[in-house]
This record gives sequence, C-alpha cells and structure tokens, in this order.
Amino acid sequence: MAHRKPTKYPDMFHLITPSKRLNVLSKDPFVAEGRLAMPYRYFPGPVATRFFVELRDNKRIMGIKCPDCGTVYVPVETTCGKCFVKTEEWIEVGNEGVLESYTATHYTIPVQPTPAPVIYGLIKLDGADTDLLHLLGEVDPQVLRVGTRMEAVFREKREGNILDIEYFRPAGNH
Repeated sequence: MAHRKPTKYPDMFHLITPSKRLNVLSKDPFVAEGRLAMPYRYFPGPVATRFFVELRDNKRIMGIKCPDCGTVYVPVETTCGKCFVKTEEWIEVGNEGVLESYTATHYTIPVQPTPAPVIYGLIKLDGADTDLLHLLGEVDPQVLRVGTRMEAVFREKREGNILDIEYFRPAGNH
C-alpha cells in the first residue's frame, strides 16, 4: 500500500459550503458560529452494565476495587485512575454517604431530567473512595450543607440506568 501524504488544510477550503445553520467567520482556521446537534447513543459496556443491573434488580449500589491500591470506585471504572491496573473486584457500597459538594442550576435545558431548579451533589458513599455526581431532592438549597449525610431514593419502576436512583436526600428525611 502506497503512503499517502495528508491533505493540507488550505487545499480543503473548497469543501466548506455555506449553511443556514452556521455562520462561517473564517476558513483558516475554520471558525463558525451556530449550533450543532450531536445525537449519540451511550453503550455502557460490561462493567457499567453490571452496575446498572444491580441498581435495577437489587437496589444495590456497587463499586469496583483496585487490586493494587485498594481504591473503591463509584461510579465504576474498568481501570484504576491511580495505578492503571484493571479493576475486577466488585464491592457493595452503602446507599448512604456524605455530601462533598453541591450546586444548583436555575434554568431548564432539555437534557436535565427535572425542571429547574436542579440541584446536583457529589456524594461519597459509605465504602467508596470516589464521589458520585447525582441529583439531590427533598432539600432546601438555603440550608443544605457540605457534610450532610445523604441517602439514595430509588425509583419505583427501574430501567437499568443511573436514574434508577431518583435522587439523594438528607438521611432520615422520610
């Protein structure tokens, strides 16, 4: 197979065509104003699939442990971010944990699962070493504090995705 040289960028200018959706500001470098719709499908793979199946079928939050450093990841990772070792040991972590940080959005966009205001929190679940980003519910953002004990609230009808945990609420708030 013959080696082909890459096409030089200026040699591709003729391929840039006007568009009603994009306002081309420059061809070198290519700069355009506008919005692009980028539909995609998420395929979780075998590790995340098991995580979601445990949520759906058993209302259990599972972590995965690094065999070298012992870090327990939630959400699960196939490779330890510290040691770069394959993770395979599944560990059940608690449905409760500590709120490490939080924020609220006061606008609604189509990808949000609930209308504004939406409160997101980082929860370090009991038995995990990493934080899980998720929705918070049954909370007043004015009195919410880092360090609050939180518990998972599972949906009645679960489908095998992260929203099987409907939200986290302050522990004992039921």
